[in-house]
Amino acid sequence: MVAKMQDSPWTLAFNEFLHVGGVLVVIIAVVSVVTGIIREYIPQEKLQKKLAKHENRGPLMGALLGTLTPFCSASMVPVVMGMAEMGASMGTIFGFLISAPLCNFVVVGLILATFGLNVTLIYIAITLGGAVLAGYLIGFTPLKHAVRRDMTAPASGCSAAPAPSCGATPAPTCGGTPAMATASCSAAPASASACDDTGVPIVFSADTANSTHATLPHAQRIRASMPFAWALFKRIIPYVLIGAVISAISAAFLPAEIVEKYVGSDSWYAIPIAAGIGVPLYLRIEMALPLLQVLIAKGMGMGAAMALLIGGTGASLPEIAIISSVLKPKAVVAFVVTVLTLAMIGGGLFVVIA
Repeated sequence: MVAKMQDSPWTLAFNEFLHVGGVLVVIIAVVSVVTGIIREYIPQEKLQKKLAKHENRGPLMGALLGTLTPFCSASMVPVVMGMAEMGASMGTIFGFLISAPLCNFVVVGLILATFGLNVTLIYIAITLGGAVLAGYLIGFTPLKHAVRRDMTAPASGCSAAPAPSCGATPAPTCGGTPAMATASCSAAPASASACDDTGVPIVFSADTANSTHATLPHAQRIRASMPFAWALFKRIIPYVLIGAVISAISAAFLPAEIVEKYVGSDSWYAIPIAAGIGVPLYLRIEMALPLLQVLIAKGMGMGAAMALLIGGTGASLPEIAIISSVLKPKAVVAFVVTVLTLAMIGGGLFVVIA
């Protein structure tokens, strides 16, 4: 009886959940801390301003900025709005939109931990290179003007915090989540308050506040980055646990014959099917990777796995709806086609390399 319990599918599912969930929780914790420290030392609002000044290098700069933005699609929109309002080129915006969900720190770190260095380097070359190339290509088409520049930030974006009284320093909010502001929300307020020895408030300009902040001891700046790291960890960790549950259930109950039949390594149509399925889905990288590990173990080809990963994390129906508030319809179509193309090219390359 004990042996049967140990070999039951539910026991296998539970053990898989503990293994996958435990590893990913540790990875997400480390990545969140590193991301918070990077954000503390590299103000993203300054990077945004530079994007508008270097249009020729815009797609490259936009794609590189995307690697520093480990947020979901909803959090990318305020960044893109800021780019558009500052006059950044469509190529810059396009490069960022593709790179941010596909090639940010969180994605790269998780792929490295899951598949190893060689797969990670190939993945970076495909996604980051594709983002830069797509940004430059769209700059040569009429779609370079297909960005909405007459929009204002949504009410759920940054809300200006009231001037703090002496002894209190409330943090600005973004979408109601303290210390979780996105790149466009990280700009310093117009003024910052402090108190002199007599208790009278002193008002500093934003530049003075930023300069003062930059001179703080490193230990204090690292402590200041922890609320953001903790908020990022809390936002991602539910998806990690959901992914671990999906992985556990799939490992225990998904028939290997189905995987082998439709997306197996010998199926010529596996990559287009995987890419086509991935684009409409809302796959967070934290949920996708544990599932892909199980599917690969059950016979899914590496090319199809990468096609599903790129398609599912690069574009999704919720993301497409959100991006429609920034890009005009033809540009949205171009974005989806670009992600689908990258997914199929990436899957094909992994088949050839393998």
